[in-house]
Amino acid sequence: MIVREARAAGRAWVDEEAGRLPGFVGAFFSGSTNEMADDVELPATSDVDILVVVDGPALPKKPGKFLYRGALLEASYLRSEEIATPEQVLGTSHLAWSLRAASLISDPVGRLTPLQVAVVRDYAKREWVLRRCAHARDKVLRNLNGLSEAATLPDQVNSWLFGSGVTTHILLVAGLRNPTVRKRYLAVRELLEEVGRATFYPTLLEMLGCARLSRDRVAQHLTTLAGACDAAGAAITTPFEFAADMGPIARPVAIDGSRELIEQGDHREAVFWIAVTYTRCQKVLAVDAPAEVHDQHLRGYRRMLADLGIASYSDLEQRSDLVKALLPRVWREAEAIMEATPGIEP
Repeated sequence: MIVREARAAGRAWVDEEAGRLPGFVGAFFSGSTNEMADDVELPATSDVDILVVVDGPALPKKPGKFLYRGALLEASYLRSEEIATPEQVLGTSHLAWSLRAASLISDPVGRLTPLQVAVVRDYAKREWVLRRCAHARDKVLRNLNGLSEAATLPDQVNSWLFGSGVTTHILLVAGLRNPTVRKRYLAVRELLEEVGRATFYPTLLEMLGCARLSRDRVAQHLTTLAGACDAAGAAITTPFEFAADMGPIARPVAIDGSRELIEQGDHREAVFWIAVTYTRCQKVLAVDAPAEVHDQHLRGYRRMLADLGIASYSDLEQRSDLVKALLPRVWREAEAIMEATPGIEP
């Protein structure tokens, strides 16, 4: 399926399904398809991300990943109050990039179009680039400060993992790049190489714990993850927010996408999403699977964590502290990237 056809399926879903929701304001594409030409083949490891904007105090249940007219879509809901003004969008690291693109799907009440015009006009102004970098930095700290000994192991790992991983978004935002999710380490490596800052990249891998992991070892962890993902998909009954990521339709993204990175030699860049997916599987298995199934896959999960240098809660604390200590240097790198990025305006 080419990108044009996949995006057409997304528009059809908005028109036929999401557009009927009470309080529907509009919808726009987010994610990597905003960077793709209409006539290229959509990779099997990619989905079409859609953000649906709604009025009201409570959001509908997130659909997650699903097939619609042959296309793999991933839809999320966004309260209209979160994007009520251009300033809110321009200062939000994960929203501005999408709305500055030709991404609108539906705007029946005319609130998103003027918002997009303002975002396009001011997106590259240094003031707003700095604010988006600060927004990403704040997300790093919120994740790390959420680390709690009272939490479950997957929740503990999640706090450290996203705290470490969002450091890449500070840099991507500084370079006017998409703060992508699954391929964030590949994207930031390419950015740092382009602007002559490649020597900083190994430090980001060190914070994640995968700087010296071999291709074979990462491939082994992906194999055990695939088994855990299948078990979680079969067991899941609890309505986790990411439940759709456990099913077979999500496998091309969760498993095959990581395998593709490994096979092309970017095995260290695959580690982040392998760890995220493994952590989500553990949350499901701990709640919905029989104890013996959970224990079986917990062993593989702990082996992966051990390879990342995580064997105890104190390890997570120490690694979180290291990421916090690194933030001033990340900020200096972001400033250097801004100086080297054409298109950033005074």
